[in-house]
Amino acid sequence: MNKIESKQKIICALDFENIDLALNLIKRIENYIQWYKIGMELFTKEGPNAVEAVTKRGCSVFLDLKYHDIPATVEKAIFSAANLGVSLLTVHACGGEEMLEACARARDKIKDPPSILAVTVLTSLSEDSLKKIGLHSRPEEQVLRMGLLAKKAGLDGVVASPMEVAPLRSELGEDMIIVTPGVRLETESQNDHARVHTPKLAIEDGADFIVVGRPIRNASDPVKIAKEYISSIS
Repeated sequence: MNKIESKQKIICALDFENIDLALNLIKRIENYIQWYKIGMELFTKEGPNAVEAVTKRGCSVFLDLKYHDIPATVEKAIFSAANLGVSLLTVHACGGEEMLEACARARDKIKDPPSILAVTVLTSLSEDSLKKIGLHSRPEEQVLRMGLLAKKAGLDGVVASPMEVAPLRSELGEDMIIVTPGVRLETESQNDHARVHTPKLAIEDGADFIVVGRPIRNASDPVKIAKEYISSIS
C-alpha cells in the first residue's frame, strides 16, 4: 500500500449537497486525484446513484457511512455496499467485537470485496469530549484500543487522526490500512478537527491514505491545492 503513487494516497471528500456539484469538482481534479470519499451528506441525498456516478468515471470510491448497528444489520449492509462497487468502506469500531467480526465474515463471502476500515475516534473529539461521553482514556489510548480490536476481528484497517498514526502503525503492523482525515498544510485552518497534523508527517508516520475535504473543495483553484497536497507528500 505504501508503494502507490503520491497522488493516489489522497482521498478527496465529496461533501456536497448534490451529485452535480460533486461531479463538477471531479471533472476539474480527476487527472490528479483518483480516490473520492462519499459520506453521509451526499449519500443521503443521492443514494447509490452517487457511487455509480463516480465509479463510471473510473474513479475509486471510499464509502464513509460509518455503519454502527447490531451485527446482523451491519453484515447485510456490507453486502449491499460491495454490490455498489466501492473500494473502501467504514464501520464504527465502538460497535463492538461481534459487529466487527460480522463485517469480516461478510467480506470473506464476497468475490471482490471492499476493504473494511474501523473508525476509531473521530478527529473532532478531544480528551475533554471523550470524558463527556464517559470515556476517560486519552484519545491516543482509545484509538489504539479500537485499532487492536479491529485487527483482532479481522478487518482491513482503521481510520484515525494523524496524531495516532505512528503508534497505530507500530502496533498494527504493515498490513493494516491506515486512513487519516484531519490533515492540513501548515498555512491552512484546522476547521473543526481537534487533532490535526500535516500531510507529510501523516504519510511519514505510516498513513496509507489522507482525506482532504474543504481545502480542495472550497478552493477557488482546486487543481492548485490538489497539486500542493501531492507535492507535500511526494
